[in-house]
Amino acid sequence: MLTKQQYNAACERIEELLQVVGNETPSTDRKFIELDLLSDLVADYEKEHYPIGKLSLADVLKTRMAEQNLTQKLLAEMLGISAPRVSEYLTGKSEPTLRIARRMHEKLGIDAEVLLCAV
Repeated sequence: MLTKQQYNAACERIEELLQVVGNETPSTDRKFIELDLLSDLVADYEKEHYPIGKLSLADVLKTRMAEQNLTQKLLAEMLGISAPRVSEYLTGKSEPTLRIARRMHEKLGIDAEVLLCAV
């Protein structure tokens, strides 16, 4: 595992390599290999030292609403539910039924794992 100093140095080197390694760079290129290996090391370090918690359904819904410029009313219409019910999902006061979760997956592209944790 990397130390903090090694992590910082690896991040700096990754920035340098990103300037010369592109989509057209062959996977056998030394710089491509170095970038790939350093990226894995940095990812492992960040996973251990800066873990990201699981997203709540409310967080994911708010993000999707912002991405698609949806109001609570429009989202309610899209899902075939009432606006107050959407509000309950957004505040975490209520969880969707399996039927509504399936609609969220189909219409909003919300990952099934996030929805299953909510149902």
